[in-house]
Amino acid sequence: MASLAFSASNSYSFSTKIRIRDGSYDCSKVEKSIFEKIMYSTRSKNNNLGLTIMNVATRPQPTVVPPSPEKFVGNNSKLAAWSSVRQERWQGELSVQGEIPLWLNGTYLRNGPGLWHIGDYGFRHLFDGYATLVRLHFENGGLVMGHRQIESEAYKAAKKNKKLCYREFSEVPKADNFLSYIGDLANLFSGASLTDNANTGVVQLADGRVVCLTETIKGSIVIDPNTLDTIGKFEYSDSLGGLIHSAHPIVTDTEFLTLLPDLIYPGYLVVRMEPGTNERKIIGRVGCRGGPSPGWVHSFPVTEHYVVVPEMPLRYCAQNLLKAEPTPLYKFEWHPESKGFVHVMCKASGKIVASVEVPLFVTFHFINAYEEKDEDGRVTAIIADCCEHNADTTILEKLRLQNLRSFSGEDVLPDARVGRFRIPMDGSPYGKLEAALEPDEHGRGMDMCSINPANLGKKYRYAYACGAQRPCNFPNTLTKVDLFEKKAKNWYDEGSVPSEPFFVSRPGATEEDDGVVISMISDKNGEGYALLLDGSTFEEIARAKFPYGLPYGLHGCWVPKA
Repeated sequence: MASLAFSASNSYSFSTKIRIRDGSYDCSKVEKSIFEKIMYSTRSKNNNLGLTIMNVATRPQPTVVPPSPEKFVGNNSKLAAWSSVRQERWQGELSVQGEIPLWLNGTYLRNGPGLWHIGDYGFRHLFDGYATLVRLHFENGGLVMGHRQIESEAYKAAKKNKKLCYREFSEVPKADNFLSYIGDLANLFSGASLTDNANTGVVQLADGRVVCLTETIKGSIVIDPNTLDTIGKFEYSDSLGGLIHSAHPIVTDTEFLTLLPDLIYPGYLVVRMEPGTNERKIIGRVGCRGGPSPGWVHSFPVTEHYVVVPEMPLRYCAQNLLKAEPTPLYKFEWHPESKGFVHVMCKASGKIVASVEVPLFVTFHFINAYEEKDEDGRVTAIIADCCEHNADTTILEKLRLQNLRSFSGEDVLPDARVGRFRIPMDGSPYGKLEAALEPDEHGRGMDMCSINPANLGKKYRYAYACGAQRPCNFPNTLTKVDLFEKKAKNWYDEGSVPSEPFFVSRPGATEEDDGVVISMISDKNGEGYALLLDGSTFEEIARAKFPYGLPYGLHGCWVPKA
């Protein structure tokens, strides 16, 4: 999961140093002219909104001591979740304990970072790893598992050259000399040096194509869901340009919706792509109400008639992007003084129908949203739920691999909750953010969520996510949240790390939770298994052991049998 950002200001102030083989250079004296030329050139090529760029800079920031690269930890460690995948690919039938429902016919695909080293050099952060795609194919009660590395240009270049060649989430290729640093700056703002390592999510489009995604637009890669072969880049045919988008688009049988952060004039383009096309069309634009740059927008929710655009005070930061070593917040900067906002846009007209200030928040993942109506059917408010980290940005630092690999028994996972936004539609300037249920119900851990897709954008009762059994340093339970009863059911295997619980509805089901929940587990013995839970009772119905433990994965999708 990689991010690019820069922001506009009226003055230049940089103090960026680059570490090269012969020492360090202070780049502050040359960056002004470099940025003027690069930014004007880049925007002139891609600017379809008639914008003129005058200057680009950020406020000077205090010097920080960056985290050092991690020494590669191989697969001899007990927990495979934070170790690189053992081999590039594998496929085979698994032995099943319990019974897989005969109606479950199709393929669950899970994407995520799975290779965190090049030779002896170990990456720093969970989000840096090269993408590993895992396939669970269910048919007639049987289960075939396979995994394979996504053949991105970043992965292929690293494998060929035995070194990092593109900018990842916290990793930057080391410059050999000052001139190569200048070249890297030019490549950064043109997008050439940004990664296409599609290690975050995977979606099936309405036309059947399966696309792996990350936050860089170039990191959109089409794969074959049956063989896991990399087919090629997903190329957009429009002229919107841009370098980044939300890593979690909204995909339905009728449309593809996503957000494009505007990094020059802070805001977001809301765009739609029709099935069978590669052309994004603008629905509308939301201008940011605070901060020097847009808030990070890893995901966003929709209702039946509206797109909900969050403006988080954790904002993209140009200076952090330019540093050769990461800062504690990586490509972002916390701006509590800029406040938090939520905007609501009409899908049909592109008009902003609500824009409210809300309490400060930090979230990676929205769960769902819906329209609250009065007895006459008029929309009175938008309800939007998310996995909210109590406005605590330290969650990013907790995801450093060194921290994940060094759990000592101390409870260090920051608290999280189901954060429920209520956005009034009567013109009120303020919205609310509260816990949708008591966080202790799910151990004060909450992330990696899914719902019954039939309830997308509608009022819903159940959500499935990863919670916590304290003490822990990472979400270590699976939880089913009942938002009506405000209760949670939890599944826990001591010492294990489960990945995102993914709900698959039973064909013909009439109840929201009639189906199964699929997850992949990394257990305390260094092994792993696929797990199936009953969507209603949340009890285990089947598991199948993997030939060896797999690294932790992020997000998945269900591809029904054709």
